[in-house]
Amino acid sequence: MDENKKRNFSFLVTPRFVVLAIIVIAVLLALATSFFSVDQTENAIVLRLGKYSRTVGAGLNFKLPFGIEKNYNVKTNVVQTMTFGYTATDTSGTSLSGSYENTDESLMLTGDLNIVSVEWIIQYIIDDPYAWLFNVNEKEKTIRDISQSVMNQIVGDLPILSVMTNLRTQIEVDAQQKMQEIFDKYDFGIRIVTVKLQNIVPPEGDVQDAFEDVNKAIQDMNRLINEGKEYYNQQIPEAQGEAEKIIQQAHGYASERVNQANGDTARFLSVLSEYENSRETTAVRLYIETMEEVLESNKDITIIDEDLSSFIPFKNLGGSV
Repeated sequence: MDENKKRNFSFLVTPRFVVLAIIVIAVLLALATSFFSVDQTENAIVLRLGKYSRTVGAGLNFKLPFGIEKNYNVKTNVVQTMTFGYTATDTSGTSLSGSYENTDESLMLTGDLNIVSVEWIIQYIIDDPYAWLFNVNEKEKTIRDISQSVMNQIVGDLPILSVMTNLRTQIEVDAQQKMQEIFDKYDFGIRIVTVKLQNIVPPEGDVQDAFEDVNKAIQDMNRLINEGKEYYNQQIPEAQGEAEKIIQQAHGYASERVNQANGDTARFLSVLSEYENSRETTAVRLYIETMEEVLESNKDITIIDEDLSSFIPFKNLGGSV
């Protein structure tokens, strides 16, 4: 019985069986290490014996098995976000919500020697996966250090009121440009998409209260300016309309006076022509016309011949002397 078991066992582990098993395992291992997948948001760097070979895109890709080639997947089509001074709870957009903390990295010294707490985000994408993998160590720490250094430099050149009010947008633009210049200089392989300031506040206490009063005054000033512009825009059209009306009336009056003057001139010239042709007759006619106009407006005038004598003014008998 024992001899039969030994014969069966020796049959199962024959050298041929061992070789076949090794071959099968090798084939399976080769297949398992020859293919790799790359997500739609990624690119992959392939190294052959530790040396760069190629960059491949999304999909199922082949590589030499048994570790001869290795792949490193890098997310190149994803916007990555890094926050400064607070912990973000939503990174879906450029305006992030989160728990704000007055950490050391957010405290900065302004150009007029005031302390201000600046909280901001940067968003970037990896556009060169090879440079991202091999040109810089401690990538996230380096990004944080560069971003914080640039922001400190910009804020340190400006007065605190400008940092908190009208130069926020300019700070964002300048910071993005300077960060990108540094990353390009070190061939970092990333592109800055957004630099967005979040909260900018002075330290708590009397200083913060004073700046809140200043901000309120600035808001009131802007409100009054807007109200003034609105009133201006309302009154100017009305005034322009009234001015146009007066101008049109003046033009009408001028035309009327000119026409009247032209008519009077034409009539005078006509009379002058008649007068030159018949002076005596024209003079009598003009005298009569003038007297008609005078007497028509004065009903109580009585004409008396100056040659009359012993004239009794009967019209005055019934009146008081």
